[in-house]
Amino acid sequence: MASRLLRKAIVCFSEKVTPQSLSSCRQMSSGVQQITMIPGDGIGPEISQSVKDIFSASGVPVEWEDVDVTPVKGPDGNFRLPQKIFDSMSRTKVGLKGPLATPIGKGHQSLNLALRKAFTLYANVRPCKSIEGFKTPYNNVDLVTIRENTEGEYSGIEHIIVDGVVQSIKLITEEASMRVAEYAFKYAHDNNRDSVTAVHKANIMYRMSDGLFLKCCRHVAEKNPDMKFREMYLDTVCLNMVQDPTQFDVSAFEVIREGKVLTGDLGGSSKCSELTQEICRKVQELA
Repeated sequence: MASRLLRKAIVCFSEKVTPQSLSSCRQMSSGVQQITMIPGDGIGPEISQSVKDIFSASGVPVEWEDVDVTPVKGPDGNFRLPQKIFDSMSRTKVGLKGPLATPIGKGHQSLNLALRKAFTLYANVRPCKSIEGFKTPYNNVDLVTIRENTEGEYSGIEHIIVDGVVQSIKLITEEASMRVAEYAFKYAHDNNRDSVTAVHKANIMYRMSDGLFLKCCRHVAEKNPDMKFREMYLDTVCLNMVQDPTQFDVSAFEVIREGKVLTGDLGGSSKCSELTQEICRKVQELA
């Protein structure tokens, strides 16, 4: 049971790795799975230790390798991730990350964004499933949202035009849109899902950028005629998900914006097989 919980806890994010192939990750000769642990900031170390305690009590064959990702200053004066995170992830292929603090309006780049770019963590996979025995406002929920994690507003491209005017660029490429769309359909097939929904705002605010994303989703859908495919505006999805989340199966997002839906930062690639983040965000103060 503990091993099954481990497989469910570590969500896979690369095109080459599926939840069923987690066992292919690098293991020690003793059969113990090595996992990179990024404790993080704030309550991160506390909840990270709780995870270790739970795994230990459950007898899960795991060995943790703690890594501090505090940015280091390079010769060019810019801050970057320390080399030890790359060395650790190249060995373990699996990571568990606590919450990371991000300077507001100044300082180094978001470490979450830096990790995404460093390991090409392009697919944010967020499963949401009802647990039998736990009473919630909704029953029989079983949906998965998959968000493109490296572009859009997350491109991190902004500059000052003149004093008092700042421009932020939303970058969308066909390559990244095709990649996440193909992953969404592959995930649906691999996990016996029935449908994929492309979520967008190509109707009003982002006709060209979200329009390109939608075009890529349609192209991939044509290559998967056995999978049900539909397109929905982001606003409609948010409304329907609150009213009846059971109507959704797998949903592909280019981005999630305007604070209407919030998800964590996850992903994966051939360099990093899995990187899983905690559910709760950084807590500034505990009562």
